[in-house]
Amino acid sequence: MAIAHVLGFPRIGAQRELKFAQEAFWAGESDETALRATGATLRERHWQTQADAGLDLVTVGDFAWYDQVLNTLALLGAIPARFGFDPQQLSLADYFTLARGSKQHFAMEMTKWFDTNYHYLVPEWSADVKFDGGVNWLFDEVSEAQALGHFTKVALIGPLTLLYLGKIKSDLSHKLDLLPKIVVGYQQLLQRLHWAGVTTVQIDEPILSLDLAAEWLAAFTPTYTALSKQAPALLLTTYFGEVCEHAALLRSLPVQGVHLDCVRGAEQVGAFTKDWPKDKILSLGVIDGRNLWRADLDGILGKLKLLHEQLDDRLWIGSSCSLLHVPVDLSNENKLDDELKSWLAFATQKLSEIVALKQALNGNFSEAEAQFIASRAAQASRRNSARIHNPLVQRRLAAVSDADGQRISNFPERISKQQAKWKLPAFPTTTIGSFPQTAEIRQTRAAYKRGEIGHLAYLEQMRDEIRFVVQKQEELGLDVFVHGEPERNDMVEYFGEQLWGYAFTANGWVQSYGSRCVKPPIIYGDVYRPEAMTVGWSQFAQSLTSKPMKGMLTGPVTMLQWSFVRDDQPRATTALQIALVLRDEVCDLEKAGIGMIQIDEPAFREGLPLKSRDWTSYLESAVRAFKISAAGVKDETQIHTHMCYSEFNDILPWIAAMDADVITIETSRSDMELLDGFGEFAYPNDIGPGVYDIHAPRIPQVDEMERLLRKARGVIPDQRLWVNPDCGLKTRGWPETYAALENMVSAAWRLREEVGAELKVA
Repeated sequence: MAIAHVLGFPRIGAQRELKFAQEAFWAGESDETALRATGATLRERHWQTQADAGLDLVTVGDFAWYDQVLNTLALLGAIPARFGFDPQQLSLADYFTLARGSKQHFAMEMTKWFDTNYHYLVPEWSADVKFDGGVNWLFDEVSEAQALGHFTKVALIGPLTLLYLGKIKSDLSHKLDLLPKIVVGYQQLLQRLHWAGVTTVQIDEPILSLDLAAEWLAAFTPTYTALSKQAPALLLTTYFGEVCEHAALLRSLPVQGVHLDCVRGAEQVGAFTKDWPKDKILSLGVIDGRNLWRADLDGILGKLKLLHEQLDDRLWIGSSCSLLHVPVDLSNENKLDDELKSWLAFATQKLSEIVALKQALNGNFSEAEAQFIASRAAQASRRNSARIHNPLVQRRLAAVSDADGQRISNFPERISKQQAKWKLPAFPTTTIGSFPQTAEIRQTRAAYKRGEIGHLAYLEQMRDEIRFVVQKQEELGLDVFVHGEPERNDMVEYFGEQLWGYAFTANGWVQSYGSRCVKPPIIYGDVYRPEAMTVGWSQFAQSLTSKPMKGMLTGPVTMLQWSFVRDDQPRATTALQIALVLRDEVCDLEKAGIGMIQIDEPAFREGLPLKSRDWTSYLESAVRAFKISAAGVKDETQIHTHMCYSEFNDILPWIAAMDADVITIETSRSDMELLDGFGEFAYPNDIGPGVYDIHAPRIPQVDEMERLLRKARGVIPDQRLWVNPDCGLKTRGWPETYAALENMVSAAWRLREEVGAELKVA
């Protein structure tokens, strides 16, 4: 009999209950007891949802108060010593300080979880780090699930993935030097789970989808030989890509089973089923954990039948990865039309798809029939829907040429013209785009959407906010302004709502990090811009000041990457459609008198395939899309871009090939470490490394930012160096924002006085 399970379930709650409980705790409006009660309620609900759907095992350990990597560190007792916390006495307030920082502490570095839009906290490794045990939260959750009568499977991040994802901070020559210590920590953890009655542990090793060096691959056999002693049954889990080159290794490991991502690595199953050990489980992730299209159940079942005959109860059916990356429940949707809604499956619906496949394989097709009928109807409806294809978009795509991606002149000539036009001082100061979005701004947008206020009233309130933001920037003495984006709910959603081919949910929330949740748009058809999207706002803001005003756009790769993308055509084609839409917007901004335009691409690195052999095709497509969006303007128009929370050093030639006049990047949490590669590469264009972390609730002092700028000057020539925060200021409050920017401007002025330069010179 095939077994049904998932690798994880969304933890935020269908109505973002965890987010609101976290933020109330951070604001001092509730205590730890109330927050823990919310977490317990959500866990109980999500376990029951899995059990009610018919899963054979519910997953415990996928819940986290902020991030699963940080939870694992807290469980092992491997939190950074610099915070001074006792791992075994860690409170939730301490835990959140690790993630968010405080007045006394810089937060742990945050970056993207493989090629997703989820962010994790980066472990900090040093020779004295301990793995002696920490909080008991996981064991409490196991007890909760057992008391509720559930058959459970515990999910853990594996030791090699945890080591690999961390950064060496001191006294280590290699991360693997810590392997003996971390193995002992995991042995103790697994033994405790065994004593607690846990029979199966899902141990995630997604680094197997990467290009791993030989020493990392060689570490798997001794590590899992050690872990398998006195441990529950181990299901070694891989996801986000194919791992068929490691088939022999995975067959030989002393674990009870292996999980494969059969969505991202659809062709890899054959490498494993041949000579698959007769005592091992093979778990196949056949339901997409990262997109929300209803599965083709007939097609999947056809591929599984022969495998089931071969493996019987050693065949497990599950999600490709954790369902963390999709919304919770489609039944809560009241915004989508019936046709589009019929094409979709959120996390709760994906449980039913998995169970339907299990039922069909186990000979209970009558129980699964309704799911299969709905699947067939969805596939047929999508194929035949008139809303999918737009002839105008198709004709324009066919006419695109290489010339459409080329600026008139190269960078040295362009920057000379731009400097002559703008006459900016040395170390020009700016921000990334958004300013604090107060409760009043959000209430006004919501009231307008509900029809409670008219368009003119909405327009005037937004303009009042823009006036306020411009006034504050004048007071601060910033050199390049932004309009603050009060009209924007989200940097992708705002644009997608104005485009054909996009759809939006009412409650399709997905966690990005901590309490930050987003509603990714759904790209279901050809993308087309019926009218300008930002020109009016930018033009109004520019009328209020003589300082240059940046027009703010979200780039084509990010628009693609942070959406649920149609799967009936290549992603590169969809990216090119979006690029053409943005090209029109860029040209319209220029015609309206906006001479600086920022096209943000924070997801550029995130979209990079995990295997280097696949990089070139992606990077060529991504660079082409960006350049086509940006290249329709005059030399004097300055194109900016912004990237954050990613490692860039291995793709710097491609970032340079984007040929943005100015790039701003997140660097403060890494203490400017991310900038080193730009210096070694001799990145040719202007750079603005972030000098303070906007995700931490602290006001950086002038000396701190000056120190970071001095580090940056050691890498970047003065005439190429801009001064800015790490990212947008949307989530911060005005008092801290104003104080931080005031300090940032002061730091820039200290450097200007030192170099004695009034104008930025080439």
